[in-house]
Amino acid sequence: MKRLVFAAVLALVSLTTYAQEEVSETEVVEVTAQDGFTEIETADLPEAITASLTKDYPTASISKAYVNEEKQYKLEVALEDGTSGTLYADAEGNWVNL
Repeated sequence: MKRLVFAAVLALVSLTTYAQEEVSETEVVEVTAQDGFTEIETADLPEAITASLTKDYPTASISKAYVNEEKQYKLEVALEDGTSGTLYADAEGNWVNL
C-alpha cells in the first residue's frame, strides 16, 4: 500500500512540474508579442540593414531578427568577443533608438 501511495505522489509531482514548465514557455511568448515585433528570417532583412551592420559592427553576427508594423527592425546580435546586444534599425539601415 505504501508503494502505491508513493507512486501516486510521484506521478502527481511529475505532472505538476510539467504543467509549470508549459506555463513558463507561454509567458515568454506573450512578452515577446507585447513589444510589437514579429520574428523573421535573417535572410529577409533589407540589404541596407545588413550593409550598415557590416560597416558599423564588422565583427557582429545576427542571431535573430524581428520587424514591427512601422517597418522598424530589431536585431539580436553577437560579437566575436562573446558579448551580445540588441540593435534597432529602419528599413533604410539607419540606427534608431526605441
